[in-house]
Parts: sequence; structure tokens; C-alpha cells
Amino acid sequence: MYPSKSALLGLLGAAVGVRRDDDAGQQALFSGYRFGIKLISAGTPLRDYHTVQSPAQQRNVRFRSRRQELADSSRIGTLLSTREYRCDSISVVAVEAMPDARWSLPELAGALCHPHFPLYLGRKSCPPALPLMPQLVSAENLHLAINNAAQPSLLALLGRNPEQAWPSQADKRVLRPSMARLYWEDGMESGMAEDMQIMRHDLPLSRRRWQFAPRREWVCLNAEEGQ
Repeated sequence: MYPSKSALLGLLGAAVGVRRDDDAGQQALFSGYRFGIKLISAGTPLRDYHTVQSPAQQRNVRFRSRRQELADSSRIGTLLSTREYRCDSISVVAVEAMPDARWSLPELAGALCHPHFPLYLGRKSCPPALPLMPQLVSAENLHLAINNAAQPSLLALLGRNPEQAWPSQADKRVLRPSMARLYWEDGMESGMAEDMQIMRHDLPLSRRRWQFAPRREWVCLNAEEGQ
């Protein structure tokens, strides 16, 4: 329903230009940042049906291109699968840099505006629907940082009516936002009383081996009133 830590680290990595085989760069991302997330609209789930052409496995054979892999039509089969997406979801994400973080917050903000690699949400066919709006905010805690940051309407993010603040009547009609929730990691100064804790299996250990570890998050169910 809201972004995972691995997804957010992936966005930052693409923005600053960390490649998938750069183990040192990946590790710097994993250990350098913490996140707090204000979920404004959970959106709706969508399941998409996919078919993919795939040849039979061959030992000790490596293909140089997709075209070469599919050249022998007699070996091609079809894989059936589904992909799950979340539509019309919107979150405000706070990034906290640890003392030994490789990239400073101003560097991350600049990279998100002018990313090294294209930014997408899980799949290359799913870029962010609206421009990102990174801001540098100084505050005593997460609650103040997120709620004091400027939050324009969706039309303002698109360059129309730039002075219009969230939520406009159009925002409410399109997204139907509900009561905002706030999620934060262990060690962050939230400034709010937690209502519950959850475990998420999204802490990256190795990008090469696709290994993830569990971590704990704290939740405030009413981010507007919680103190």
C-alpha cells in the first residue's frame, strides 16, 4: 500500500547513478539512509495478465541479445504470469541521511530532479505519474518535517496553477484521500505516538543475490493529529 525501503533505495540509486553490479555503491545506499512515509492515498490494486516468450534452458549457453535468444522458433515456449500494480497512490517521503552517508541530502535532491538513470516504480513501464518535488527541510522530528513541507496539488506539480496547495477539489475527486498514516523506521525521531508496529521484509542485503532481511516499522494511524 506504500513504498518499501528497497523501492525507495532503488529510486535514489537510479538518480545518483549506482549500477546494479556496483556492490560498494549498493551497500552505501543500504546503510546510508532511513525513511519516513506519509501515506495520503493508498490507491487501488490492479492485476495485469502477461504472456512472455521464452526458449528452453540450455546449459553453458549465453545469448548476447533477446533476438538471438528467440532465433530458434522450435524451442520457444510461452510463460503465463500476472503482474500486480497500485494505481493512484500518493505518498510524501522523508529521507534522513545517516552520518556516514555517501551522498548528502542536497546531492540527492539534485539527482532526483536530474536523474542519471530513468526513474521507475518496480518496472520500466511504470515511471512516476507526476514529477518528483524534492525539498530540503530542517525540523526537530519527522512529523514536523513532513507536515511543514510544501505540498502542492496534482495540477501544480504538472505546472498548472502552481500556487494551488494540496488538496484541491480536483485532488479529492480523483484520489479520494483518506486519513493519512505515518510510517517510520527504528531510530527516527518521529514526534508522534505509535499506534502499532509492523515487520517488513524489504531491507536489502545483496542486490546480486536478491537477499532481503526483515525490519521493524512504527505506524501512526492519524498523521494529521498524532503528536
